[in-house]
Amino acid sequence: MCGRYSFASSKEKVEKQLSIKVTGTLEPNYNIAPTQQAYVLTNKMPNALQQFRWGLIPYWANDSKVGNNLINARSEGISSRPSFRIPLRKQRCLVLADGFYEWRNEAGEKTPYRIVLKDGAIMVFAGLWDVWQSSRGQTIHSFSVVTTRPNLEMEPVHNRMPVILPNKELQMKWLEEKELYDITSLLQPLENDMLKIFPVSRKVNSVKANSPDLYKEVNTPPTLFD
Repeated sequence: MCGRYSFASSKEKVEKQLSIKVTGTLEPNYNIAPTQQAYVLTNKMPNALQQFRWGLIPYWANDSKVGNNLINARSEGISSRPSFRIPLRKQRCLVLADGFYEWRNEAGEKTPYRIVLKDGAIMVFAGLWDVWQSSRGQTIHSFSVVTTRPNLEMEPVHNRMPVILPNKELQMKWLEEKELYDITSLLQPLENDMLKIFPVSRKVNSVKANSPDLYKEVNTPPTLFD
């Protein structure tokens, strides 16, 4: 599961890494939570940074609250799930992050960890999106983060991780592929030895906490990689 992540990269870094032009200023969010707005690039507008709501609301849903339970899309069986089978084929996106948080049970308490790329690059998650309209005419663009089994680095922390697309080639394939087999073949764990994982303050547990100090490493519990 990916239940909290962050994105506070500069406009210049986004433009250089993703080869797009960013208009306006980017709003940093050090603790992105479900139902909040976050930055994506869709297959329909791959060069335009947009803000969608986290938690996919299928176009056929009767209530927007269904999105609260669809923040993640498990890669296993994804092509046949009613909420995701059409987005998987037609509505894919890149979700921008500079890291994500995960919690590990340690001595009866949950310790939060921050996970970033060792090289400091922007993380790009595989995502799915949809457009929902209420009976009153409200339109909501929303997305889910696709998850997969953990790589060796993530295994001690959690049994799931986001599908991370580490280079431009994979990112473009995710947006542009037409064949279902080729699309689902991209849903793999990140290669090993690419992540930096470290404990952070429990302040991140609160969705109200949103400041750069959430990124600071705290003392590492000795049991993490025993």
